[in-house]
Amino acid sequence: MTQPKLEFRPIETESLRGVRPCGGFCFLFDTTAASEKIQNNTTFLSYVLSLVNNCAILNSTAKKFIYNTYLQNTVESRKSMNIKDEIKALKEQKNAVILAHYYVADEIQEIADYVGDSFALSKTAATLPNPIIVYCGVSFMGESGCLLSPEKKVLMPDASADCPMAHMVTKAEVDAAREAYEDLAVVCYINSTAEIKSWSDVSVTSANAVQIVRNLPNQNILFIPDQNLGRFIAAQVPEKNIILVNGYCPIHQNISPAEVQELKDAHPNAEVLVHPECPEAVTKLADYIGSTTGIIKHATESEKQEFIIGTEIGVLYELKKRNPDKTFYFPKTAPTCRDMKLITLEKVLHVLQTEENQASVDRAQAEAAGNTLTRMLELSK
Repeated sequence: MTQPKLEFRPIETESLRGVRPCGGFCFLFDTTAASEKIQNNTTFLSYVLSLVNNCAILNSTAKKFIYNTYLQNTVESRKSMNIKDEIKALKEQKNAVILAHYYVADEIQEIADYVGDSFALSKTAATLPNPIIVYCGVSFMGESGCLLSPEKKVLMPDASADCPMAHMVTKAEVDAAREAYEDLAVVCYINSTAEIKSWSDVSVTSANAVQIVRNLPNQNILFIPDQNLGRFIAAQVPEKNIILVNGYCPIHQNISPAEVQELKDAHPNAEVLVHPECPEAVTKLADYIGSTTGIIKHATESEKQEFIIGTEIGVLYELKKRNPDKTFYFPKTAPTCRDMKLITLEKVLHVLQTEENQASVDRAQAEAAGNTLTRMLELSK
């Protein structure tokens, strides 16, 4: 049964059967959506709220019911709409551009000029003419923006948003590998700090890692810091000697193979699409293993109607946007990156207003780290 919606209608006659007037308005429970009528009229909305609060015929329970059921979402929509309008105006005024990763909250993806995975955003950042980039993601993304566009101002909505995996290798480990192998290329996952990139020969993303590793002349490859992605690459490029360290993405590492199997049992016609940052026990259950962009593309092009997704839950926004009639299932323990979810509309507006939280890279590391990204873009053409 369709839930009845509350409609506020001006009283145009003195006698209305079955309706109790209040302050010049009557309350009608109908199947039409009043929120559509009042959502874009702030003055009228304020008046309706006042009416509900001051109506003598409504007790406190009724007022609470009306507000929670019919008005709260409308109020929040107005607040959200106001913030979005302010962001748009400031962005145009300052000729700024907003980049957002697929893992940030839906409302951030909605207001972004470009949404993508690390590879797509890296390429975009390198070509944009805008003097200000608002990077809705974690710290290594802001650093990459600085390295690829050193003349631009890169702003981070939340300076504390970080990626634990970005720090999961030491200089001692890299130095030891270089000492042990003469013919060694240090391949660094882009999900790492600028300092770690500066120890490396080339950066890669999950979208281009296999291609780049295969095309390197080196036989011995130290892949840092993600052991799961490194293991996936090793399986795709068996002719190379891939050396791994113990880094991992906590979000993907914690995806449970048992929960994925439960979904497979419950939805036998669903395809399983997972990110290569997942542990081997999960990737063995997959029909497709690929980057976030790869997962979205595969689901969009597939004739299947149901999919089990093994990556951060933020990707659901783009999946549903492109495939509104398809169904997507995530593990019971939803893979959620707390740091990506730190980005809010209020924080985006704040950095546009103040130009605070500007990302930066140590000068001593900038050239070497930047070279790994430039080489990545050249080798992935």
